Amino acid sequence: MAEQTGLRKLLVLRGPAREAEGTLDFLREHFDVLVVRELDGALEAMREHHFDAVLAETCDFLPLERGIVTQQASVALDTIGDGVGIVGSGGELVWTNRRLRQYRPEVLDALRKQCAQAYEQFAAESAGKGSERGRRFSLVLEDGTYFEVLCSPVRDRAGVLRQVAAVVVDATHHRRQQMKLNAIDRAGRELVRLDFEALSKRDALQRLALLQERILSCSREVLHYQHFAVLLLDERTNRLETIVSEGLDETAQKYELFAGTENNGICGYVVATGRSYVCGDTRSDPRYLPGMRDARSSLTVPLRLHDKIIGVLNVESDAKGAFSEEDRQFAEIFANHVALAMHVLNLLVFERHTTRTQLTGCMGAEIAGPINDIITEAGELMEDYVGVDDLRKRLNALIDHATSVRKTIRQWTEPPAGGVLDRPAPPVRKDPVLTGKKILIADDEELIRNTIRDVLVPYGCQVDTAADGREALKKMAAGRYDLVLSDIKMPGANGYEIFAAARAADASTAVVLITGFGYDPHHSIVKANREGLSAVMMKPFKVNQLLEECRNALAKKSGE
Repeated sequence: MAEQTGLRKLLVLRGPAREAEGTLDFLREHFDVLVVRELDGALEAMREHHFDAVLAETCDFLPLERGIVTQQASVALDTIGDGVGIVGSGGELVWTNRRLRQYRPEVLDALRKQCAQAYEQFAAESAGKGSERGRRFSLVLEDGTYFEVLCSPVRDRAGVLRQVAAVVVDATHHRRQQMKLNAIDRAGRELVRLDFEALSKRDALQRLALLQERILSCSREVLHYQHFAVLLLDERTNRLETIVSEGLDETAQKYELFAGTENNGICGYVVATGRSYVCGDTRSDPRYLPGMRDARSSLTVPLRLHDKIIGVLNVESDAKGAFSEEDRQFAEIFANHVALAMHVLNLLVFERHTTRTQLTGCMGAEIAGPINDIITEAGELMEDYVGVDDLRKRLNALIDHATSVRKTIRQWTEPPAGGVLDRPAPPVRKDPVLTGKKILIADDEELIRNTIRDVLVPYGCQVDTAADGREALKKMAAGRYDLVLSDIKMPGANGYEIFAAARAADASTAVVLITGFGYDPHHSIVKANREGLSAVMMKPFKVNQLLEECRNALAKKSGE
């Protein structure tokens, strides 16, 4: 029979009728029977064992069912992840589930006090509409742990308040996460909070120094990054240029990284795909390229500006698996602030593919602006003096002349198909500092070096140009120069090597270094500054700035 019914274990609540009829002996022949004499014993047995069926007299069935329901409720409350308790009118804990019993004594003490206050508030309310609504409270302990508590009144059938039921949720992790998000948001706002009047007085190098200072501060104090780098994408060459670096080895700065999914490290992969990348173990990840000595894990997120990838933020750690999904989210938020700060500080103009047009455009606009004003004002005067033919003829001639000059300027600032070298030689202007000086311009951008040359030649300068570091070194070895203008990052030689060679050839040679990106991977600017560098210029620059820096450098050379 046991095999037919599938029953195996049977709980029997003993009763007189079953004993008299010999029921137990019959059941033992077919089932594994456990007999208990009282209701409490039956409930205890069900807590300890599983039974396929329960046999009880009709009068015992209702209290047994209630006991089972109560037991199931207790089991459910013991298995949920939040603390649940009942607090009496005097603040005593009447009942607690297993999770609440695991909390430290100071948490339970704070809970009792909070529930006692809630009891007083509930007692002041009359039973009825709205009297069953719970109230939320917060418990914050001295060690920073944070709990959210929902207290609800427990009333009897007459509406009299008897106890307070409390659900306690440990929200420490969530609170700390929110506090960190708030800290990142504040730090990000600080990145872009700028005094524009003061900012207008700073050159690009000073703006970059301000950005780097704020990035370093936020990274260390808020995100606790000690080893990281910010790289920008040069869209013309598809190359990644480091602009801020902290704690990474010099070998990492020598990599030629491009936006690409293969053979360009994790940074190149992130820029190419636009997806963040968590490297849990650098020793087993084929995309990882060594950046920090003994690094075991890294986190790389894209810099986004208006849904465009402009670079990456790369963070490294000496601990394996140091970065979680939460860390990735924090880094992405911070990276968005960095991208916005670079935009606000006008540092994204250092993308070299735009520098060329900006440089010539600045020069053309600077010269053409006043001429446009002359043409406009002369036209307005002609309208005011209708009938005065002699004056109108003179004004019309002035407009024609200004228009011709403006056309010439456009030809100068917009290179023809034949290139910059096809321009006619400009007239010579007398300048006591510049006239007769021999100047070398070294830059791997043809338009930039030719444009600078064409600005200086009219002032009587003898100008040579070099397309890379090797050519510049050869020309300096062959003859002396009064002034050398050199990009800090060219094939063949970096800025410091150009500076050192110029000084070796003639200690009195003035040197001005030029950079399109703010970061100086070989520390050319820092090292040359210590040894007497004349100046640093950031692309793009205006005509007046170029002339002023050249005059100042030559004046220092002459001791004026």
